[in-house]
Amino acid sequence: MLELDAITMRFGGLTALHAMSLSVAEGETLGLVGPNGAGKTTLFNVISGVYAPSGGTIRFGGQDVGALPQWKRARVGIGRTFQIPQPMRELTVRENLRVAQRFGAGKEDPAALDEILDLLGLAHKQHADAATSLALTEQKALEVGKALAVRPRLLMLDEVLGGLEMATKRTFARTLETVRARFGLTMVIIEHDIETIKALCPRVVVLNFGQLIADGTPEAVFNDPQVIRSYTGDTPA
Repeated sequence: MLELDAITMRFGGLTALHAMSLSVAEGETLGLVGPNGAGKTTLFNVISGVYAPSGGTIRFGGQDVGALPQWKRARVGIGRTFQIPQPMRELTVRENLRVAQRFGAGKEDPAALDEILDLLGLAHKQHADAATSLALTEQKALEVGKALAVRPRLLMLDEVLGGLEMATKRTFARTLETVRARFGLTMVIIEHDIETIKALCPRVVVLNFGQLIADGTPEAVFNDPQVIRSYTGDTPA
């Protein structure tokens, strides 16, 4: 579904992504991990069109999307969340989803929004002010809801579980599984909690200093000496 070929991203003299190549199959749930500053969010920004890469190609569903603006990438099926929830101020929860739906899907579908609100446990808050009336978990759910409103085929989640207590994180992770199954999504998940990644993702990719250093099952990746060294600076005995 998603094919990245030699993606490079430079900011002045800093190279944030180094000729990275990666493919994600349709229906796959991929975990994307690495130390802070490894390039994970930069990669999401390149895929979703926030940044134009300095080099390389991005194909989605066989189409070269590297020159498409953000709204066109949303309309071909690329949805994403952001690390920090960004509700649209002075709009209700439902209105936030309506705006996202218009942006990504090009038309409004009230029944689809009803389904998203129900799945994410936000139906009772749909008329509340999104910027002032939501707890952190609900803000995170709204981020997922806005991404779902664009009717994605690929859903990219950027630390959507970050900052949540462990019990809440487990519940939210189950909700994500329900969402994935209901909409038949391909998912790429950035997450620092290794146990969550192991539970959600059959395949894990590790970045460090903008380079892909490991790709495989969670067991293989998290026991890879190079991966351990990237986090701790030490090599296991």
